[in-house]
Formats: sequence, structure tokens, C-alpha cells
Amino acid sequence: MAATPGTRPTPADEAREAAVEKALARLDLDAKARLLSGQDMWTLPALPEIGLPSLVMSDGPIGVRGMRWTAEDPSVALPSPTALAATWDPELARRAGVLLAQEARRKGVHVLLAPTVNLHRSPLGGRHFEAYSEDPYLTGEIGSGYVTGVQSGGVGTTVKHFVANDAETDRFTVDNLVSERALRELYLAPFEAIVAGAHPWGIMTAYNQVNGTTMTEHRHLVNEVLRGEWGFDGFNVSDWTAARSTTDALTGGLDVAMPGPRTVYGEPLAAAVRAGEVTEAALDEAVRRVLRLAARVGILEGADPVVTEPPAPVDGEALTREIARRSFVLVRNDAPAGRPDAQAALPLAPGSTVALSGAAARDARVLGGGSATVFPSRIVSPLDGLTAALPEGALTYSVGADPNEELAVADKGFTLQAVCRDVSGTVIGTRSAPNGHIQWTGSDLPDGVTHTTLHTVEVTGTFTPRETGTHTFGIKGLGAYTLTVDGTTHFDGVQTTDTDDPFVSFFGAPVPLAQVGLTEGTPVRVSLTHVVELAPDAPSTMLAFSLCHRDPQRDPDDLIAEAARAARAADTAVVVVATTERVESEGFDRTDLRLPGRQDDLVRAVAAANPATVVVVNAGSPVQLPWRDEVAAVLLTWFPGQEGGAALADVLTGTHEPGGRLPTTWGDLSEAPVTQVTPTSGELTYDEGVFIGYRAWDQENRTPTYPFGHGLGYTDWTYESLDVNGTTATVRVRNSGTREGRETIQLYLAPTTPDENRPTRWLAGFATVEAAPGETAEAVIELPRRAFEIWDENTNAWVYVEGSYEVAAGRSIADRRITVTVEA
Repeated sequence: MAATPGTRPTPADEAREAAVEKALARLDLDAKARLLSGQDMWTLPALPEIGLPSLVMSDGPIGVRGMRWTAEDPSVALPSPTALAATWDPELARRAGVLLAQEARRKGVHVLLAPTVNLHRSPLGGRHFEAYSEDPYLTGEIGSGYVTGVQSGGVGTTVKHFVANDAETDRFTVDNLVSERALRELYLAPFEAIVAGAHPWGIMTAYNQVNGTTMTEHRHLVNEVLRGEWGFDGFNVSDWTAARSTTDALTGGLDVAMPGPRTVYGEPLAAAVRAGEVTEAALDEAVRRVLRLAARVGILEGADPVVTEPPAPVDGEALTREIARRSFVLVRNDAPAGRPDAQAALPLAPGSTVALSGAAARDARVLGGGSATVFPSRIVSPLDGLTAALPEGALTYSVGADPNEELAVADKGFTLQAVCRDVSGTVIGTRSAPNGHIQWTGSDLPDGVTHTTLHTVEVTGTFTPRETGTHTFGIKGLGAYTLTVDGTTHFDGVQTTDTDDPFVSFFGAPVPLAQVGLTEGTPVRVSLTHVVELAPDAPSTMLAFSLCHRDPQRDPDDLIAEAARAARAADTAVVVVATTERVESEGFDRTDLRLPGRQDDLVRAVAAANPATVVVVNAGSPVQLPWRDEVAAVLLTWFPGQEGGAALADVLTGTHEPGGRLPTTWGDLSEAPVTQVTPTSGELTYDEGVFIGYRAWDQENRTPTYPFGHGLGYTDWTYESLDVNGTTATVRVRNSGTREGRETIQLYLAPTTPDENRPTRWLAGFATVEAAPGETAEAVIELPRRAFEIWDENTNAWVYVEGSYEVAAGRSIADRRITVTVEA
């Protein structure tokens, strides 16, 4: 009977199960096989004979796309998952989930394809902005809060990517060789914690292999561990295009193959049952789990949904702003060099003047690239936020340095629409285009347009330049294109690729094809026409391409000198540096941790001109900061979501303090313990075992730039006492500073007798408290049994390791303020 693992089924659970069994009994073989196969990019087919409409899935994790992945259907854009983890607050993650459920219901979505709970095994992982942390316990706690919040709104979650999908290089084929102990203690641990603590309704199996078996066919990890040991009763969906074998996938525990309409399920699955290659009983188990999901979200006839009354409405903009400022990590905050009597650089002194620089301050990057992308209705950049917060005349802005070394999707200054024509050139439909990106999947086409009649799509309109000079235009996408600017055709040909990644049109680099001299404020006509040719064997109908553009490029040295002059004339200089979509995105890993372009040169020039320099780092995961000792303050803002600039103004001006703590170690690549993300002969060996992240830094006695858990606020804290009674730790702290604040209390466990086979210490618990100046606050933190256990590969079981342990409470793994010794 389906219920939360470890609990008795409720009458409502039993009623839903009865409805599932009744519906299952009414389906023939073909209908059952069809239900397990996507009918298009995002949906499963409706089965009217049992009163089942089409079930809709949508990507997350920082927003809900819906079926139309387009700026025409905007979504709230929350801060990146690394930002959410940096809050160290599962309750805030739960509130984020409630907002996403609200968004999902608004868009007609039943299942959110999130959260991502893979680990930051190496800082080179290109998609780490979409995952939470290097630590499995922190990941599991934040993920549990997120799942609980989403499902409290009656929307299913799909925890992904199960398992060891910790890098992007050769992600479709790589065989990750991971010891059973490392799997259990690290990579499986967040999934296990979320299954136990939040009861997710879905899980997504990854592209990669683990120890020789592709995850969509991994009977041991899916059927024996996930379902058997942990009691997971939800559905298992493949990552998109990951299912490769009809019989092996079904016997390996895969329930749904996406996307459609051509998958290894559906007709091939019905044929396999008839041929005796798989049993109809195995098929029924998969169908039963999909029907259970439909019952839970409320779309199966005769079954009451789990949630009959959704939570109260959430103000999306306000919550996004709160999460952003609670996630910002202040890693450095000193008095400006040469000003020994000055206050710390942050918060800004009232009435001070500010010189802001960095292209990312004007054109903010608020989310990561790839399938995590959504289109918010508005974006508050750092320039926008500070302009609104500071008195008139207090702020100046200079570009300084641009991290983007390639074209971006046509946006500011463009007024565009999409025009659809048939093979004769007759217009058969139009749709507004808020920017130059066209992305239509499945049946998401303009009214009156079908895939059989559509021959060309033209993105056309006007462009009004912001600057005089040579503008560059280009294309992102594959196929035949014609590009025209101001009446001149600059390209008429075919774009190809040498990669087999089916998502290259989504994630690939734009190609520059035209340079045109334009005048500020003088509009010109632009047109990009694409000949639509859908591959006959494509798993789903997808149309994706972009008109791209880049403003005139000034001499980089002149831009940096201009920013330095402005900084010299201001009380404080704020430099915003950032990564780009070509640095952090889906589909590839990083080769280094350097900031792109001339941004390091900009910081050094500004810092030399003004010792009160504050650097804002707009990156989803670690980057190197070679100038960190030359500036007064460094604030990490991750990808801060659509309200990021407003939240930044809150923190810089001091109306709120930065609340974040590092969920991942930041250090130079030359010192990073784990850097191998590229397979050798198709295999990637996790030969570091259980030593990743801070565990590895400690084991190798290396000192990172900023340790796991580090983060400063605007007040000071004194740790007064730590008492451990059984598995309950009570920590009392005092706000010994001058303003109200929030502290993240972290508990670390360490064996008093060193064991080279175990980490030196590890995170065992945490809590956040608030207090006014002079007040004390107390946190009661449970130490989980699992914190004292290791996985024994000889007995294939968890073993409780008795002995003496040091329990330390502090502000980071390197800043432990008070300790006690306990016997386990």
C-alpha cells in the first residue's frame, strides 16, 4: 500500500490505491504501454477510457517553464540552487517550493522536474549551479525542504539525476566507476534522505552509467536500493532521451521514457510483452506507479488528490528577493587599506557616493544556462537596484569590462515577431517574440500552424541601437538560415555541427555572421529566416534557434581606465564580475576557474584607484579570485534570480545583512583535490572515494581560499555553551555586535582517534538563529544516527562506529568556536 515510508497508509492513501487498481484493470495492453511513453516533449498521453487527462511535466529548478519554453509565457525566476543551499535554511527552501507549486498550477503543470541533488564532486563541474552543495547532508536537508514545499501545493517533484551525474563531459555515455561506500555515503545519501524525509512522488534516472550499467536500466540501484531498501513508491522517469532499451529499461525499473512521440516504450513495449521478452506483470507495476502519481496530483478519475486546498498565495517577487539576500555570502569585509580608523567596507556609509562598474552590473546574469533557463517577466540588475536605492547623484556607472566574449540572444533595443510560412511562402501564423530566441516544442506553435504545414520561421522587426559603432549579428542553431540587417543579406546558408549532443541548438555557441555600422537611436530592420527541417527519427518535435547580437566593442584598456577614474572620484567602488553561459551551463564542464574576459584586470585597476573597493561575484559556483587580498570586501551573489539587483541594494546599503554561508569550498584550481571530470576510454573513476569537497581539503591538509560554511554578517557572535545529551546538542550564542543579525550554527563531528579511511570531520547538523544586540539565542540540533555510521563493503550494511567523538559548534568547518567530547 502506497504511503510515506515507515508510516501506515491513511484512508485517503487506501482510497487512491483502490482507484489506481480500478483504472489499471480497465486498460488493455496497448493503452498501458502507451501511458509509459511521452506523447511529446513534456506530456504523457490522455486515457479517456479511465478518465485520465494528459499529465504535464516541466523543468525547474528555479522556476516553472510550463509547456511553452518562451519569454511569451514568463516565469518567476528564483536564485540558483547553490544560492538556496547557501541560506542553510530548509524552511526557506520549503517556502520556495510552495511558490513553485503555485507557479506550476498557474501553468497547468502536474510534475516539476526538480530538484537536482547531485554533488559538487569537482569545482570544474559545469552544471554545479543547478545542484546544492558538495556535502550530502546539507544537500539532503535543503532538498527535503524543497520537495516538501512543492508537494504541499499538490504538485509532484522528480528528484534528479539518479545517480552520480556529477559532471557534464560525455554525460550520455560515461561509465562512472564508484565504490559502494562512496555511493552510499556521498552520492546516494541525498536521495535517501529526501525519500525518507519528504516522500517525493518521482525520481529521474540519469544518462550516465554507474559501474557498467546505464542508470535507466540499473535494477540494483533502482529496484533493490531505491524501491526495496528505501521504500520509494513514486514513479521513475528517464532523463530526456536517456532510455535506450525496451526490455532492459522495464526490468531495470524505469516507468516512463521521455520525450515522445518516439521512445523505447509505447508500441515497442507492447510488442515486447506479446513476444514474451518482458512480462505484463512488470508492465503493470510501472503503470500502477504512473497512475498513483496521477491520483496524487488529482487527475485520475475517482481519486481525491493528496492536496485538496493549496497553500495561501505567495508573493513571488518578495520571496525571490528575500532568498537572494539570505543567500549572499560575504567572504571578506575589511576596512579599506590605508584607512586604519575606517569602518568595514560594508554596509555602505549613509550618504556615500558609489562608482559601479562591470558589464554584468547593467546586463545581469540571474540564472544558469541550459535546461534550468526560464524567462522572468522582469530582471532587476545591480544597476537598477542601486539606482533605486541610492540618492540621486550618488551613483555613477562604467562598463569597465565585459565577461561576454561572444554574441547574446537579441534583446535590448529589439522589437520582434515570429512569422510562419508554408512552402509556398504564404503566411500561416504569427507570434510575438519578446527576444530573438525561438523555442517551440511539441504542439506549442502559433495558432493555425502545424508541423506538417510549417516551412519557414522568420524572426523580424526593428533594432534601435544603444550605441553608435559596429554591431555584430549572428545565429545560434542548426540548419538553413538567411540573415538580413538594414536591407542587406549578410548570410544565406547552412549551419552544421560536429557534436552528437541533441541539445546543441539549445546550449551551443552562437556564430557571428555580420558586422554592421549603426547609429545610436536610429532603428533598422532585421530579419532571420530559418528553414524548418525536423529529423524523421527525432524523439520529439523541437524547434529552437536564436537571432544573436553584440554591441560595438570599445578598446578594453580604455574601458578599464574609465572605470578606474570613476572609482577614484567616489567614496566606494563596487565592481560586479560574472561568469557567462559559455562558462557555466548544461552540456559541458569547465576547464579552469578563471573569470572570463578582462574582469580580473578591471578589479585590480579599480582597487588601485580606490582602496574601498567591493567586488560582487555573480557566479553560480566557485571561481578564482586572484585579487581578493587587494580589495576591501568580496560578496558572492551566485545567480541571484530576477530580483537580484534589489536584493544586492538591500545588502550593500545595510537594510538587510548578507545571510549566506558557503555550501561548497572555494579555492584555487591548482589546490583543488578533485579535478578529473573527463573520462578515459569512456570511464571516469571516482578514485578519491569518500574524499571530496572539504573532506578532501582536510585529508590533504590544504587551505582553501574560503572554507565550507564560511560567511560574514554585519554583527558579531559569541559562542557561550555547547551541551550534548544523547544525540541532542544545545548551542547558546550571544549577539555581541551592534545590530540585529542571523547566525548559522554548524555542528561538525570528528573521531578523537584519527582514521585515515574516514574524513577528519564532517557536517552533522545545523540551525539558524536570530538575536538583537546583547541578546542570546539557543539552537537545539539533533545529531542523526547516520552521522556516526559508515558503509561496510564487507557486510554490505551500515555500521555504527562506536568510540569517542569531538562535537564542535562554529561558524564554518575552519572556525569551530566550542567543542565537547562524547562517547558513541
